[in-house]
Amino acid sequence: MMDALTENAEDNRELILKAAEERFSQYGFNKTTMAEIAKDCGMSAANLYRYFKNKQDIGAAFAQTCMAERADVLREVVRRPGLSATERLQEYILAMLRHNHQVCTNQPNITELVLHIPSERQDIIRKKVETEQSLIAEILSEGNRTGEFDVPDVLITAEAINLATVKFGVPIFVGLYPLDEFERKAINVVDLLIQGLKKH
Repeated sequence: MMDALTENAEDNRELILKAAEERFSQYGFNKTTMAEIAKDCGMSAANLYRYFKNKQDIGAAFAQTCMAERADVLREVVRRPGLSATERLQEYILAMLRHNHQVCTNQPNITELVLHIPSERQDIIRKKVETEQSLIAEILSEGNRTGEFDVPDVLITAEAINLATVKFGVPIFVGLYPLDEFERKAINVVDLLIQGLKKH
């Protein structure tokens, strides 16, 4: 059982999400019940519904937290000093792949939730896509500024790159290859993309 609830609603939501994360990680999303999460928090199921309307609502909030953590990882690469735009794009895709691989390896049952969310909350997925496309657009804009790239429409190209590299950031593909082989494949894709982005 986790620490007792406080009078702060936001703190209580965080406590509930932490309990849910532990349950989802150990048992999976589908096998977790609201009653179990409530018990882990030391509260009644009825009280739990004051903070989240159902398990899907908890899952969505947890998914948003996971996606925010991923965005932070990618944003660090985009704004890391000392990299050329070419290096930054490659590091961005590799960071996405490695983060995806780490989450799926360390918390395999979380994948179940990730697969569940698109059908229930497409707004969360759209926000994730928009965030990642905007980060890629930053890289492209920097490449245009330095003369490394010649991209007439940064936003359209960012969308295309996001689609072309989606395999490296989706949990269902993680088990296809060992990480080092997947990294080689990612680098090959990025090399091809960069050839298309450069001035000719």
